[in-house]
Amino acid sequence: MKKHTLVRPPYLKVGDTVAIVAPSGVLKNKNADIQRAQDLLKSWGLHSVLGKNLFSESNHFAGTDEQRRSDLQKAMDDPTISAIWAGRGGYGTVRVLDKLDYTKFRKKPKWVIGYSDITALHNQLHNEGFKSIHAIMAAGITVDLKGIEESVATFKDAIFGKPLAYTLEGSEYNRVGNASGELVGGNLTLLHTMLGSKTSNDVSGKILFIEEVGEHLYHTDRMLQSLKRAGYFDHCKGVIVGDFSKVKENTTPWGSNIEQLILDALSDYDFPIAFKMHAGHEDDNRALIFGRNIQLKVAKEQSTVVFDK
Repeated sequence: MKKHTLVRPPYLKVGDTVAIVAPSGVLKNKNADIQRAQDLLKSWGLHSVLGKNLFSESNHFAGTDEQRRSDLQKAMDDPTISAIWAGRGGYGTVRVLDKLDYTKFRKKPKWVIGYSDITALHNQLHNEGFKSIHAIMAAGITVDLKGIEESVATFKDAIFGKPLAYTLEGSEYNRVGNASGELVGGNLTLLHTMLGSKTSNDVSGKILFIEEVGEHLYHTDRMLQSLKRAGYFDHCKGVIVGDFSKVKENTTPWGSNIEQLILDALSDYDFPIAFKMHAGHEDDNRALIFGRNIQLKVAKEQSTVVFDK
């Protein structure tokens, strides 16, 4: 495995500017949500600018591929922007990935923030050599931050460079062990979508985080089996399992829960597996820094995830 050191964009400070863009799904009727996101940033002493096409509509998407690409590219290129915050996920980021130019971004890297469909962009950023942040998106900001307190607090800590460390509730399904390495990953469907492309991450020597929403159990198994057959997990050092939300019922029962499914799919490996990470498509969606080295300790009683400074 080729060793490399990922670039850490500068942490934010009071007076910096965050661009809110929509590289994926349409933000129909989300104006109030975005305004709350802007108000939150302002309360932290940050400025915000909105992508020109943020509220555009093109069927499923927040504008045409070109409109979404243009807003993202402009934010990447603008030296006055310190972070790029995705408005929401959905689907669509993969359609603009191959049209992005990192020439100016390399001269002034900035944090890219989001989850779900933004996993595609996290994967590309990692391969381009940059750290990024898996965290709540702008449209997820609720009135009075009700129910999302930890999501917001850890998001703030991540962008301002405060230490991140998590203690996870224990699980009988945990595969005990310790590991250290760069954290990569995101939404399982998107990791599967990237497979075989230049955007797919090499997880050799790294710790993989996965989460998912709205899939049948057999769909999840199929994706894990596909990744496995491609050698994706062969040199992985550990897996952290986030929320697998809104699992769909199938007419034919799968026969086990999601935890056992994952253990069965990864039974050929001996790396530690930690369940109960609060990250993904739930209100409690805690920030993760992809590309940052972490220390993972997994026991049946509890697990810890500590991000290196």
